[in-house]
Amino acid sequence: MKFAIALFSPAHSPASRRALRFTEAVLTGGHEVVRLFLYQDGVHSASANTVTAQDELDIAEQWRQLISLHGLDGVVCIAASLRRGVLDEQEAKRHQRPAANLAAGWELSGLGQLHEASQHADRLVCFGGH
Repeated sequence: MKFAIALFSPAHSPASRRALRFTEAVLTGGHEVVRLFLYQDGVHSASANTVTAQDELDIAEQWRQLISLHGLDGVVCIAASLRRGVLDEQEAKRHQRPAANLAAGWELSGLGQLHEASQHADRLVCFGGH
């Protein structure tokens, strides 16, 4: 089965942890993850500047490791990321900001990427949100 995963909540939220564990279970079960899509506050999971307390799980880092290990397509909504200060090199330069902070493994793109993923997946599973 093919899954598209959308995350709407930040890395420190229970929804993000559930999304990560669900994605791991999907992959362990031999299924395919068509795309991971971060939207709304979920884009904070793609920031390289996120620092987690020593006594907490670093969910953002675990997302990066999962993407790297499985070669997953990690997409961050560009409009949501710009509003929240998560920028790649191109957007930092375009908006005259001093630095980029998009973590490795993630790419900025439009909301259309979520729509496309849902068309190619058997299931779209969303975590978090308002």
